[in-house]
Amino acid sequence: MLKKVLIAILIVGVGMQFIPVPKNQSDELPETDFFQSVGAPVDIRNMIRASCYDCHSKNTDYPWYGRVRPLAWFLQKHIDEGKEELNFSTFQEYSDRMKREKIRSMISQIRDGEMPLKEYLWMHPEAYLNEQEKKQLTEFLTQINNDGND
Repeated sequence: MLKKVLIAILIVGVGMQFIPVPKNQSDELPETDFFQSVGAPVDIRNMIRASCYDCHSKNTDYPWYGRVRPLAWFLQKHIDEGKEELNFSTFQEYSDRMKREKIRSMISQIRDGEMPLKEYLWMHPEAYLNEQEKKQLTEFLTQINNDGND
């Protein structure tokens, strides 16, 4: 009986691998992308891309486990939720007020260590922001937010 259950689980597990999962990838940098209107230095761009873009843009760099079901479904759900909260690819579509609110929220979450998520950092240590990087990033975000209020 145990052998039949294990075989059934194996068949279901293999079968799941053929169910497609939509990919959150684009080769283009849309005109509405955050960086299209924000003159960010290269180091800031690199920080944001490494720490934020996988979950908060249309350009996810999928890890190996992003091809394994059911992990791929969980990962895609997480990405969809992240983009719902903040999407750098469509940032310019937000109203000016919403842009300011999103930036204030980013500053707060970076300072409080809420972003990037600890769970994300387990598999993506390159996304970790040290204290100096957090300070540099939050100062930049504060500056562009203040510039937008003039």
